[in-house]
Parts: sequence; structure tokens; C-alpha cells
Amino acid sequence: MRGEFDLIRKYFYQRQKNRDDVHLGLGDDCAIVKAPHDARLVISTDTLVEGTHFIAGTNPAWIAHKALASNLSDLAAMGGTPAWCSLALTLPEVHEPWLQSFSDAFFRLADEYGIQLIGGDTTKGPLSISITVHGFVPEEIALTRAGAAVDDWVYVTGYLGDSKAGLELILSELPNSELNKKVLEKRHYLSEPKVLAGQALLGVASSAIDISDGLISDIRHILEASGVGISIDVSQLPVSGELLEYLNDDLALTRQYALSSGEEYELCFTVPETKKYLLEGISAQSDTRFTCIGQVNSVNQIVLHDQGQPLSWTLSGYDHFKVNQ
Repeated sequence: MRGEFDLIRKYFYQRQKNRDDVHLGLGDDCAIVKAPHDARLVISTDTLVEGTHFIAGTNPAWIAHKALASNLSDLAAMGGTPAWCSLALTLPEVHEPWLQSFSDAFFRLADEYGIQLIGGDTTKGPLSISITVHGFVPEEIALTRAGAAVDDWVYVTGYLGDSKAGLELILSELPNSELNKKVLEKRHYLSEPKVLAGQALLGVASSAIDISDGLISDIRHILEASGVGISIDVSQLPVSGELLEYLNDDLALTRQYALSSGEEYELCFTVPETKKYLLEGISAQSDTRFTCIGQVNSVNQIVLHDQGQPLSWTLSGYDHFKVNQ
């Protein structure tokens, strides 16, 4: 049986070309890196645990993608440029085909976004993956949750709700052979972090956050950090044809999924009226769909309506400490 260092050497060592700013990567007690003099570091850590974020037997390539994508999404929400990451991998046992698939997918996504693995740890225990990512933002203009002002417009990227539907299908005991259902399952695990969109929104968006716990939960962080209220027109929520078909064209239920679906890893951001004209070009530049779903106000709460008709829906997002969600 291979030991810890043999596993690191085979599956993680020298899998990537060294970035110019990495002076010493894997293979020592610490990595040595150099940040640009005119930038600030942005750092985030996320952990995925079997039974909470994925079920036993999940494709290891999908787990690797989800683990890294969720961290990259945090960088995207700040407008960050990915640079380095570390990986702590806890395994119940050594299963080399699992490790091969996991590491191949991890480095495939890492190379796509130019982020280099520079350190980490492996240990024995219940399956979990912890990743810390580091990136750069220009001095003074990082996107944050604070900054939204009254009359700013509220936007989201992509489509919402697919991840919740995908998770339901994954947990279902029924066979999911239909193409649309397979698409929804993949969207739960294989989201694409909106890194280019986040970078392009620097200096344009007044606030931003990534949608990891559900729009209805995450947008509250903007509300609280900025000291504002937000009005959302549910008729404008972007939803996919696959989600509509899955929910039998029930528009109200589809919109509720869009509001409450966790682990979407899309962006929610606010933009002043004076900068709205820039969004069409940014959308094209980053190949990202932007949809305006509402407006910032001063009432210090979230108001849901359907083209002006008030709604009294009681919704919550994803909470890792609640069961049977």
C-alpha cells in the first residue's frame, strides 16, 4: 500500500507548470510565492464533506470539480484573479482509481483558471476535501457585499434553480434516465465559476456575492452589509427549460426553486443606473448571461413581487446544519 508521500508524489506532484510568481511549490514545509506590488490578496476556504455536500459513490471527478469550483466562485464574487491553492484531502482508505479520477479533474479545472496547487495535506478519516484559494485584486477596487445604494439595479448571472432540482434527482431512488434529468444532475456538481464576469465587473458593480446558500439567503448579506432593502420581481428570475420541464411548467414553484436553490455558484450583484450601459459589453466579453431581477431601496428588507403584485412566500436557502432540507 502506498504511503502518504507516495500518493502526493504520484497524483499531485509536478502536475502543473510553475507560475512565475511561485518560487517554491509542493515538496517543502511551506510554499514561497510573490504577490504583485500593486495588488491585494483575496483568500477563501471551503470544505466538502461526504454525506453533506455529496453522497457516497459520487463520481470523484465531479467531487473534485465541485470542490475547486466552489472556491473559485468566492474569488469571482470579489473580482479576483486566481493564483494559488492548497488542498487538504481526508480519505477513509487509499483507492487509486478514485485518486486518479479526482486529481485529473482537479488539475483540469485548475489549469483552466490558471490556479496552481502549492501545498496541502493528506490524512485518513471520513472523506472530506478542504481547499484554500488565493487570488489578486487591484488595490482599492475589490467587489464586496457592502456598497449597494438606493436605486441600484440587482442582477444575477446564468440560470437559477437547477442545482436544487439536480440534488433532488441525485437523492431520489428512482432511475433518472431522461436527458433533461441527467443535465440537472450535472449542473449540481459541474457549475462553472463566473471568474471572468467578476473581474469585468470591477469598478462597475457596487456590490456582489456568489450564490452558494440560495439567492434569498445570500442577497440578505448584501442587504445587511450595505444597509439597504431590495425588491425582487420573481417574474424576471432566469430559469432553464430543463427546470421548467422537471417541475411540470409550474411557474410559481420554479421561481421558488430559483430563489432557494443552494450551490448554484452564480453571481448576484448591484449596479448603479449610471453604469448599466456597460453591462451589455461585459456580458459579451465574459460570455455570461446577466439578468436584472430587481432594485435596491431603503426599506431594509427583501420584498418579493410578481410584476408589482406582492407575494407572501416564506422561503429559506441551504443551511448545512439543518437536516431533511
